[in-house]
Amino acid sequence: MEIPTFETDNLILRPITPDDLHSYQNNFNNYEVIRYLSSFVPWPFPKNGVEEYYYKTILPKQGKDYWYWSILLKNNTEEMIGGIDLWRGSKIDNRGFWLAQKRWGKGYMTEVVTRINDHAFQDLGFEILYFGNAVTNIGSRKIKEKTGAKLIGRRLFKFVDPLVNESEMWELSKEAWLTFRNL
Repeated sequence: MEIPTFETDNLILRPITPDDLHSYQNNFNNYEVIRYLSSFVPWPFPKNGVEEYYYKTILPKQGKDYWYWSILLKNNTEEMIGGIDLWRGSKIDNRGFWLAQKRWGKGYMTEVVTRINDHAFQDLGFEILYFGNAVTNIGSRKIKEKTGAKLIGRRLFKFVDPLVNESEMWELSKEAWLTFRNL
């Protein structure tokens, strides 16, 4: 299945390509960006970590119940400033995202999540999405709150940051999303 490209007010979301790997590596290899991700992400992050992840994990699954978009500023389409992925088959998480630290606090991820939620429910046929975040990741929590997700609980989970061991669990149904979006 072909993965569409989307535009938001400030951003372009397009399928990740090998041309993105250099800026992905540069912007992702930052403890503040990585610390609240699953402990399967290595820290310190290896020099070839993004390239290996792209070729061994993203590329073989891309478009087959798994979708990964590069996030680019409309005024700088050469630099990947973040990424968002969406997948089926999980009752714990269906979406993950990251954003370069220098781009935090500008509302970009809320734009991205809104567009990807629309796509998930309207085009891909999702009926419910599940999300998780470290209990200490206030930014991620705020994005979920601003986009209509409902907190449903907590669970033990290992993150890159060894001092964090609990995840919030969220859900968003298609019905709730369409109501939230007034569609």
